[in-house]
Amino acid sequence: MNNLRERIKNKNRVVIKIGSSSIIHEATGQLNFGRLEKLVRILTDIHNSGKDVVLVTSGAVGVGMKALGLTRKPRSITMKQACAAVGQGRLIAVYQKLFSEYNQGAAQVLLTKETMLSDVRRRNAKNTFDNLFDLDIIPIVNENDTVSTEEIEFGDNDTLSAVVAAVVGADLLILLSDIDGMYTDDPSKNPDAELIPVIEVIDEKIESMGKGSNSIVGTGGMATKIAAANIVTDAGADMVITNAADLNNISRVLAGEEVGTLFLAHKRTNFKLMEYLEQKTYLQ
Repeated sequence: MNNLRERIKNKNRVVIKIGSSSIIHEATGQLNFGRLEKLVRILTDIHNSGKDVVLVTSGAVGVGMKALGLTRKPRSITMKQACAAVGQGRLIAVYQKLFSEYNQGAAQVLLTKETMLSDVRRRNAKNTFDNLFDLDIIPIVNENDTVSTEEIEFGDNDTLSAVVAAVVGADLLILLSDIDGMYTDDPSKNPDAELIPVIEVIDEKIESMGKGSNSIVGTGGMATKIAAANIVTDAGADMVITNAADLNNISRVLAGEEVGTLFLAHKRTNFKLMEYLEQKTYLQ
């Protein structure tokens, strides 16, 4: 176990995904500035240590909902797009301000599944990321919900973060969740459920452990995280699920501590990202 965790210290390109429920106060729908400030500080420190960092963040629709006075998630695509249009600008403005306080440059990158399905557009996206890394900029990624429809959307940012990790050639994806990691059963219902520290192979038993999301503002559940792990590990990167309640878990993971659940990379020599993007089962 220690050897497996120790190797994480040598990761040079890291993608971190945080969900809406981790940056928005669920009771009020307002942004949690204390948590955002801490997240930005930790990511800047990781970048200062010499690693490339990508942040995949949810929250645009949630921020837009609050600004528009909505109390529940929109059901229609058009209203979701309207919320995203209002919220995305507000969300990136907060990130830009916080990163600037630590003299760290940040850039907004909005993606759609359609972009990743095109060889030319996907290559252009990779070139953009590479240039941002060369310029010491931290990319802040979200799905472009203002133009996404059911036919071309990723559906959740767990999948998006996995796709981004594959495209940029990341060594590690850290999914920040509302749970400590992957358990043998739902720990909120089964007190005997045990945390699984390492998953070497994602088999049918692991797949069957996926659970949905009950969050008011979130979209992902354990099923989407397992789908993300399929993409990332096949692309040759490790993935860790850990609890966003303590953002110091990000630093602990990178320090090689036994935090969360580690999914081990098993790069397929014939890996093709398109295979996953074209399978709707990986996007739901």
